[in-house]
Amino acid sequence: MVVYIAPNKTPIFALLKILLELVMVQIDDKIISLEIFEKRFVCNLEVCKGECCVEGESGAPLEEEETSILEEIYPVVKPFLSEKAIEEVEKNGTWVIDADGDKVTPIINGRECVYTYFDEKGICKCAIDKAHKDGLVDFKKPISCHLYPIRVARYPDFEALNYHVWPICHPAREFGAQLGVPIYKFLKEPLIRKYGQVFYDEMEDVHKTLLEQRKIK
Repeated sequence: MVVYIAPNKTPIFALLKILLELVMVQIDDKIISLEIFEKRFVCNLEVCKGECCVEGESGAPLEEEETSILEEIYPVVKPFLSEKAIEEVEKNGTWVIDADGDKVTPIINGRECVYTYFDEKGICKCAIDKAHKDGLVDFKKPISCHLYPIRVARYPDFEALNYHVWPICHPAREFGAQLGVPIYKFLKEPLIRKYGQVFYDEMEDVHKTLLEQRKIK
């Protein structure tokens, strides 16, 4: 378990390294916030109604390869979409570039992602995920959605995995606390999907070490 910091022998850098060890760990070239091991989180759709797919200033961030995947699977997913969603996609495309220059999923009138639908309980769900569960497509959903509340920031030499706190996810934090499920355990499937089984196993080892060292509760 090593903290990432540029080599430097000055006292200020030594102090910085000590401080960083209190808030993050490193696995391979991934720098991971301790909050991902300590904070509890389990989505509770019965309470939040899938609000994360509705609120926000732009759509879900996309990996480069995911843009072509969306183009490919759109005809299969289309039957699950609303008329407004279809209008938006056929006007602006299966993905767009937002105000920050990032590739994202389109949204409807500044609200929900186009790749959503509302079930009989009024819960907003992912149409791509539904098509996947129905065996119609191999792609489950954008990895940024699957990994939430972890947000990944990329740098030249490493990736930083941070915990994103969103007020609308308060029900998930409460539910996670009740069940005692750390964020990384809740996100086991997407973490393995993104980084592989070996990486996840190392996260398990880090969690055990952090508990033994009483760096987290």
